[in-house]
Formats: sequence, C-alpha cells, structure tokens
Amino acid sequence: MITKIATDVLVVGGGTGGSAAAIQAARRGAKTVLVSQFPWLGGMLTSAGVGAPDGNELAAWQTGLWGAYLRQLQQQQAGGLNHGWVSMFTYQPVTGASIFAAWERNLPNLSWIQGKAPQEVLRRENRIVGVRFEDLIVEANITIDGTELGDLLAQGSIPHRWGWELQEEFGEASAPESENQITTEYPVQVPTWVFLLQDYGISNSAPQISKFSDNTSCFQSAWDNHGKEQFLNYGRLPGERFMINWPLHGNDYGRNLGRLIESTPARREFLQEAYEHSCNFAAFVQEHLGKRYGLATNNFPHSLGNGAFALSPYFRESRRLRGMETLKEQDILPLSGGCVAKLPTTATGEVSAIAIGNYPNDHHYPGVEFPLQPKSLAWGGRWTGTPFTIPYGALIPEAIDGFLVCEKNISVSHIANGSSRLQPVVMNLGQAAGMAAALCIERGCQPRNLPVRELQEALLNDTLAPAAVIPLLNLSPDHPQWLKWQRYYLEHPEAYPNDGNCPCSDYSPQIREFGSAYRGILEVESATDYQLLCGGKSYRLVTLRPDVHQKLASCDTGKKLTILGYLNSGAQWLVVKKVGD
Repeated sequence: MITKIATDVLVVGGGTGGSAAAIQAARRGAKTVLVSQFPWLGGMLTSAGVGAPDGNELAAWQTGLWGAYLRQLQQQQAGGLNHGWVSMFTYQPVTGASIFAAWERNLPNLSWIQGKAPQEVLRRENRIVGVRFEDLIVEANITIDGTELGDLLAQGSIPHRWGWELQEEFGEASAPESENQITTEYPVQVPTWVFLLQDYGISNSAPQISKFSDNTSCFQSAWDNHGKEQFLNYGRLPGERFMINWPLHGNDYGRNLGRLIESTPARREFLQEAYEHSCNFAAFVQEHLGKRYGLATNNFPHSLGNGAFALSPYFRESRRLRGMETLKEQDILPLSGGCVAKLPTTATGEVSAIAIGNYPNDHHYPGVEFPLQPKSLAWGGRWTGTPFTIPYGALIPEAIDGFLVCEKNISVSHIANGSSRLQPVVMNLGQAAGMAAALCIERGCQPRNLPVRELQEALLNDTLAPAAVIPLLNLSPDHPQWLKWQRYYLEHPEAYPNDGNCPCSDYSPQIREFGSAYRGILEVESATDYQLLCGGKSYRLVTLRPDVHQKLASCDTGKKLTILGYLNSGAQWLVVKKVGD
C-alpha cells in the first residue's frame, strides 16, 4: 500500500544541506517534509563522521545556521572544541546529531521520515511536483534535492554534470586542456569512509582490529611527512578519540568511481569496497601505533566496527546541476591585489550572493599531486582561505520549475567544487535553499522568479540564525553595524573593498568565556607567526576574531601582553579571545 502526502516543501536527503534546508523552510512557516535514509540528520557533520569541519572558521563567517551550530557545539560538547589541528572545532559526531535532532523536534510543521531512498521524481512537463519512495508518494510545490550524490537530478532527467570540464569550457586556469589519466581515473573527487579511534591508555589493551586484506602496501607512507603524533592530532576529538579522515595514503578510496551513479548494485559494491579499505587502514594504524589504540566503539547507531565507522562515506562531489548560474574557479579566487573574490551579479547588476565560503581549493585524488590556483590568506596567526560567495542562480535549474538543490549538487564546476563542497558552506547553502522555498510558497512564485534581494533580506534578518551574504573580514555578526554594512554593499557593489575590510567603528565584543590568562612577551615573526613567551614556555597564538587580529597585527616584538584564551595541545597553539596590556 502506498501512502500519499501533500506538502509545501519536500526535502530529500538528510545531509548537511538537506537538514539545513528543511529546518529553515519549516522555521519560516512552510509545511515541510524531510525524507532521509539515515537515523541521524546532518550528513557530513554527523552521520559521515566529519567531526572536524573545514572552512568558515573566522568569526566573520560564523553566521546563519553554521554559526548557530557552532554555538550549540560550544555549549554542549564536553571537553570543548580545541583539540585537533585540521580544524578549529572538533567534536563527537553524536553531539552534532543531537543538535540537529533537537532543532527538528522543535518544529511541529516539519515531518521527518527516516529510512527511505527516492525511487522516482514526479514531473509534469517542465515542473517537478514530488517524489515517489518505495511505499510513499510526497507531492510538493517545491522539491529540494539534498541527496549526497544528486540522485534527484538523474531520476528527474534534470540537466546536470558529472566529471571534469576542460579549460575551453569555462576558461579555468587549473582545468586540464584535454582528457588525461587523472580525468579518466577520477571523474570526481574521491570519498572517504571515516572511522574513530580510541586511545585506551595502556599498551596492548585495545581489541584487535579485523581487516579484509593483508595487502597494506598502499598505506606504507601514510604519516611519513608528519609523524605519528601529528597524524593522530590531525582530527583529535574530545575524550581521547581521533577522527581518521586521512588523505595521504590513508582511507580515501576511488576505484572505479563511476559505479556511484551507475546502478544501485554497482553503488552498493563500491560502498562495500570503500568500507573494507577503511577497515584495512584502521588495522594498519593499530599494527604500527600499537594496541593502545583501537576502534572507538558505540559512536554511531549501527554495527559497522561496533559503531566506530560512520553511517556512510564522506562524499566530496556528486552530480552537479546545470543551473541558471555556474560557480567557476574565477569566481572563488581573490581579485588581483586583493583578499576577496568578486561579488556575483545578475544581468541587471544586482548582487546575487546568498552564502559565503572561504576554504582553499582542495581536491582529493589518491597518490596524485594536482596543482590549483592559490587562494590563501595570512590572518590571525595562521593561514585561512580567501572568501567568495555562491550565487542564488547556482541553486536553480536552467529550465525546470518547482525545484532547488542545496548540497554538493549545486551548479558548480569540478574545479570550483574543491572550495564549495565544505561543510559550513553547504550548511548555509541549505539554509538559503530552505528560505527561498518558503518565500516561494508565501509569494506563490517559482524559485527563478523570487527576487534575490528579498531572499537576502530574509537571510540577514532571520530571527534565529541571521546569515551574512557579503564577506567582510573585519565585521563579525555581533558588531552593531553588521546589518548596515551587509546592506550597504548589496546596494553599492561597486564600493565593495578589495581587502575585505569595511570602514566600521572599533568594537569590543561582550564575550562571556575568555579561557585562561597567560602573561608574557610577544614575539612577531610574520603575519602567520605570533609567539608568546610565558613562564619558560613558548605559545603559538592564533585568533578567529577581527578585533584580536587587529590588536596582534599592531603589536611589536618584545611587547608585554596578557592573553586570554584556550590552549589546544593537539595543534600546539593558543586560541586567543582577548588581548590586554
């Protein structure tokens, strides 16, 4: 028997973008149905095990649902978030899953249906009207594809891409001029089946890790350039656990990637191989680091490795929509002589930005060194990525109505996907898609006819999670002039500063928690190297706050300072919250 449901908004896929889209659409008031495969919401941030998210780490980018998520993590994660060096925030995936679950429970107009995968996209001419699942049909005014691999794009015959674009198509400097071995072997970036290790504290106390093969030659150089301690501290989590998502001769897996979109049996075959590869890496790690380290059991709600392995792989790329606008490499690189990318505009000159990203362009192909155009920035005692924005048109098909995308399936080139695929970007893309869908319901219009300025205002003024759409490095969301300058550059894009700093007034934020106090002498080596000599020890200083960044940049070597912050022993740095004389 097939059940039929009618709703305003249908979101298929409970990943990072899909969960955010459903939550935002429901918060805005739309009757929303979310259908997901797994019992956890959050995707990359939770069920895929990436408890060390990348990008959007500076205070200026901690806005929208991403910013709200970080604040909840900081309140709920026992042991705090300062543990690893690949991310400024590391946490137990179950903590993240509990946050998404609580958000969902507080929305009576959001119906979450678990354990179902889409079977057919329902279409009337050039309009998507719903989705059929095995024993369920959901009809909707707006359908949002939040699947990890863009499954609705294929099932709905919605024009999309899979694989590389050559240089002649978009003029991207990093794209190849012709097909080659890399483009053939790796049509998309490879996924990783993440697992968690546990430090059992005593040698030979961890259970033996089973493996599927004795051939471990592919792992032999895994941590040669980093050392064992740095390898573990890469994704160190609270509670003496370690997220293993290691790209160097580790658990990335990419054999015959075309199977992911070939058929259900072919995808299942690939996933089994990826899981076995990750198991073999776990066994290799234990063999070489000792049985003090074993699988961290009971972390995920299933029996794979007794709950040490994520519910699904961490997918970095999927089918990609052919949209009204396409995000290309040129759109994510900083302007000449500047620190920010150009703002995307419509044919009428209107700014079309609806979400911010900043991560350096990062591609994963096992054993391959693939050079990309640089987009890094020295800021706050470390390197970060230069910011860019996603245009609204990247969420909308060229000619299909009733449909939006909100995951790695946006209209983006293969090259630019290396920056747009990161968890915080996708989370706020999902928020924008959910807000757009709800506004379309309110106005009775199609996504392509929704004024982008109206969507931007709704995001900026959201009562629970206001989201920035203009990247401004020196303007965090707690600044009293934040909304003023966001609106100013939407209305005057020609005045947008190349260095990403607006002429806002100085501001000392009201921060409740400052951590511990460290009194010492500052040593300045460069914009990425601040050291505090304190009590015979040297602490590397990093900050995410613009006011602290400006303070450190104005200090000379030898100055006595009091630093308030949190020590991250895994990364060997002190996260600075405030600087005093």
